Formats: sequence, C-alpha cells, structure tokens
Amino acid sequence: MASSARSQAIALYRMLVKESKKFPSYNYRTYALRRIQDGFRENMNEENPKNLDRLLNQARESLALVKRQVSVGQLYKSQRTIVEDRGV
Repeated sequence: MASSARSQAIALYRMLVKESKKFPSYNYRTYALRRIQDGFRENMNEENPKNLDRLLNQARESLALVKRQVSVGQLYKSQRTIVEDRGV
C-alpha cells in the first residue's frame, strides 16, 4: 500500500470509528464499529491502486452515511439497554 493511501486509510478509519461512537443506540454503535473493523481488516493487504481508490471512496461515502445517521439518531431519544447501564 502506498504511503499516501495508507495514511488516508488510517485517517478514514479513525474518523469512522470516532463518528460511529456517537450513535445513541448501543446496537447501532456496536454494529457500525464491528463493520468498520471487519471491512478494514479484510482489505488490509490490498495493493492494486484502482482497488485502493475504490475502497477509499467507499469509505468516504460510508463516513458521510454514518454522519447522517448519527444526526438522525440524535433527534430521537432512545432507551438505554441493560448492557449500557452496566457500563455506567
């Protein structure tokens, strides 16, 4: 992976994780984090520049989607689950 693409991928990964942690719902939050980790882990060793560009664009689109969903999710109050109550 080229240095530039690697740094972009790391930056996108961090932004996706940071934004996903803002989901008010525990289920959405854990699902998003798991999907992000699995997706990046699956494509960790990708070397083809065309595929890298496609994957980076896909990650950018996913980031925009997560930001929109977080905004919508914050408009509505959700009940905390038992799993969340234990952590407090």
